[in-house]
Amino acid sequence: MQTLLWFAFWAGLFFVMMRFGCGAHVMGHGRHGGHGDETARDGQKVRWVPPESDVDPVCGKTVTPDRAKSAVHDGTVYYFCSNECRDRFETAPQLYVGRKGDREPKQMEHSHG
Repeated sequence: MQTLLWFAFWAGLFFVMMRFGCGAHVMGHGRHGGHGDETARDGQKVRWVPPESDVDPVCGKTVTPDRAKSAVHDGTVYYFCSNECRDRFETAPQLYVGRKGDREPKQMEHSHG
């Protein structure tokens, strides 16, 4: 019985911290509004909206953000067709940054071998 009470105590404490304390921003209950809202330096609210499609910077394949893998590098979100392409990018992003706007989207399938 004592073990159950300790578990309930710690679960309650965890809930309170996530709801009102240090985890509030993760759950969208913090001072910044909700998910996707952020305050710009000039105090205006901004919301990030993903593009309808993007080009995988590693292989050049066109991807849709709702099904793609993603990574952030220097404040920019990059989308990938697979975990393999994302891993290649994260290993050496300097090889792929800057190629994003320079490449034409490719619709063909490719292999990661």
